[in-house]
Amino acid sequence: MRYFRYAFLAALGLVLVTIALANRADVSVQVLPNDFAAFLGVQYAAQLPLFIVIFGGIVAGLLIGFVWEWIREYKQRAEANRTRKELNGLRAEVARLKEEKGEHKDDVLALLEDSNATR
Repeated sequence: MRYFRYAFLAALGLVLVTIALANRADVSVQVLPNDFAAFLGVQYAAQLPLFIVIFGGIVAGLLIGFVWEWIREYKQRAEANRTRKELNGLRAEVARLKEEKGEHKDDVLALLEDSNATR
């Protein structure tokens, strides 16, 4: 399976390099449309190779998707955290009750009872 993953990553790298070589021409990337930029008096544009624009769009889309999912899954993470805390509290209570139960008995009987409970 490891070799399959390496072969896939190599093929993906080859495809990305091919796309980058095919799209080396510079393009003008503007922050605002021309009319709106003229109205505000702010004109910012940069000359970038097209493959950087393409790969930048892919990376930005992935980051936005990851953040969106992280925000969307907040309820599940909070519920899991509450359940974990409740479980730890119940485990501590069970351990405390086992200790209290064994205090008024003979030590040998308490040991036998604990060994039967673990079987």
